[in-house]
Amino acid sequence: MGKGAACFFKLKQKNLNLNLPKELFEAAKLVSESRYKKAEPILRDYLKKDPLDVNAMKLLADIGIEFRAYKEAGYLLSRALDLFPDFHFARFSYANLLYKRQLPLESIEQLDQLLAIDPDNIQWLSLKAVNYALANNHEEALNLFKFIIKNFPANTQIYLSYGHTLRAIGKIKKAIDAYYKAISFNRGAGEAYWSLANLKTHKFTKDDIDNMEALLKDKNCPYDDYSHLLFAMGKAKEDAGDYRSSIAAYIKGNQVKSSRVPWDARGFSAECNELQDFFNRELFDDLQGVGSSIQDPIFILGLPRSGSTLIEQILASHSKVEGTTELQNIIALSRKIANKTTANDPSHYPGALREIKTEDFKKMGEAYISNTRSQRITSKPFFIDKMPNNFSHIGLIHLILPNAKIIDARRNPMDCCYSCYKQLFGSGQGFSYSFNRIGNYYLDYLRLMSHWDQTLPKKIHRVTYEDMVSNTESEIRKLLDYCGLEFEENCLNFYNNKRAVRTPSSEQVRQPIYDSGLKYWKNFEDELSPLKNIFIENGVSIE
Repeated sequence: MGKGAACFFKLKQKNLNLNLPKELFEAAKLVSESRYKKAEPILRDYLKKDPLDVNAMKLLADIGIEFRAYKEAGYLLSRALDLFPDFHFARFSYANLLYKRQLPLESIEQLDQLLAIDPDNIQWLSLKAVNYALANNHEEALNLFKFIIKNFPANTQIYLSYGHTLRAIGKIKKAIDAYYKAISFNRGAGEAYWSLANLKTHKFTKDDIDNMEALLKDKNCPYDDYSHLLFAMGKAKEDAGDYRSSIAAYIKGNQVKSSRVPWDARGFSAECNELQDFFNRELFDDLQGVGSSIQDPIFILGLPRSGSTLIEQILASHSKVEGTTELQNIIALSRKIANKTTANDPSHYPGALREIKTEDFKKMGEAYISNTRSQRITSKPFFIDKMPNNFSHIGLIHLILPNAKIIDARRNPMDCCYSCYKQLFGSGQGFSYSFNRIGNYYLDYLRLMSHWDQTLPKKIHRVTYEDMVSNTESEIRKLLDYCGLEFEENCLNFYNNKRAVRTPSSEQVRQPIYDSGLKYWKNFEDELSPLKNIFIENGVSIE
């Protein structure tokens, strides 16, 4: 929300005194420059002196949204709106928070309150449009984007969001046109170039590459543009077969990104240890059958770029299965149980599960079904939750939804980790921005999945990407059999499915299965030696 903070102290707001004290002015400036870690202590200290200052609440909440501290951000914004219901900046931040939490209908409710006051506010209209897309109402999203573009002076972000919506429903040529239109504006061209690269199927022209190189040489190139351009350049050089220049761009891009996206590798390993200690066979025996008997969800999890979207597309081509997206509900539930107000607070997850009443596990399972209903637009009996990070929460999933299906998408560690390394994620996934981070994350993933296999035998179905490529029909039949579904020919012809897909693999799964991604990492073998050594030293096969 840096852009919101940039105008925060320029505009007048009813009932608010925007002659900000020096500390708040400095904090707002820092937030507008995305220097959140410097702004946060200023705001916390200020709120200790003046706990009713809604300006400070709003700014601190914006930082919380950036760091995914949604609980605290929600508390701050609710408090600010209780004190000043007409604080429109805070209500917009609250709508943005609801969008980030994948609550599009609730977000639209907040935006409609704002639009009743100012129906021509382009920021509010744009957020409403992306909420329509999140709610799988792509027709309304496209209509609203077209209205905005026709009636207002559009900008990079409008065309980017418009392009993302077009991409999700497979209108790739129009999406490409929208991304190039976004490039025509001065600021934000980096994200537009990366959006083209992220199609995975688009090839850059020489003019594109020359323009990106010129932008990268510009000393005034903004940080966000710079990081996006490096990843886009890596893809451009890769497509041209210039692997040395490609990996150099990816390495630089990861260095830049890792400096802004923290990741505590030791902390994550410790969390995995705690999960293994807590979720043992004795616990599962004691709490057997306490969750909801509902069978609707099919969880696909693992690492990003492991073939999970391919599995999703195959299953979503079945007449009884609906594909949704990477739902945050299980992670949100784990954070609620953790009961952390700030990032530095101790987590009560998973230990607090011992204190939960038996009947509450069923309620949590039913709440998950209820809260994900907005993502389901058909009456099909089963739906897919494709959040990869849910592999950490298999124990929780089993307790609240013991009849849910769980599929582990697995890929050769070098191909998977390198594919993550060269992917610029929209948010989160801080583990991917160095060889050491992603290598050790993969080791923790293997260790934790081995634990789930031992404590929940036959619960998880594993799909290996390489096997799916080499023996497609057999693997699809085994997958459907695990899910209790009859074989349907459409699952073999998954690439004809016209459903919306909102992950980086959207265009790849609209093609028949191909084998060009197998052992692709060997094109960069020398440069990837630090990653390869992590696996060799830990006895993990890379062949």
